[in-house]
Amino acid sequence: MQPQLLSPFFWYLVQQYEERYHEEMKRGDVDPKTQFEYAWCLVRSRYPADIRRGVMLMEDLFHHGNTEAKRDYLFYLAVGSTKLQEYSKALKFIKAFLHVEPANRQAQDLEATIKSRMKKEGIKGMAIVGGAALAVSGLVGLGIALAKR
Repeated sequence: MQPQLLSPFFWYLVQQYEERYHEEMKRGDVDPKTQFEYAWCLVRSRYPADIRRGVMLMEDLFHHGNTEAKRDYLFYLAVGSTKLQEYSKALKFIKAFLHVEPANRQAQDLEATIKSRMKKEGIKGMAIVGGAALAVSGLVGLGIALAKR
């Protein structure tokens, strides 16, 4: 995460957007721009609960918001999903984004990051499964050896 996003100014922005969003919620009419700004801040947070809330708000905007802004919603959905380690969702979002704008370098870099992390998580998963299988086979071998006595 970029250090300037975690500065006191960033948290000031979060607070301002959050207050505006909740005021509009009370009135029953949230402007999509307000929702986007608040979701944008939440997705950039370091806290998973904030990121999850930001992703939910972005998903709502994607389904009900401005059609011209769907590209932006997709990008931040991919960012948020990546930060939550939901790589298959993130890859789906970034591929949809790249379908619309294939030459976007930032999106290409994010896609590469997602794929790299998926590969790393896959290797970790295989190591865990392999270790568990080795432990089980060791216990079975020990059980057989003890049974022969």
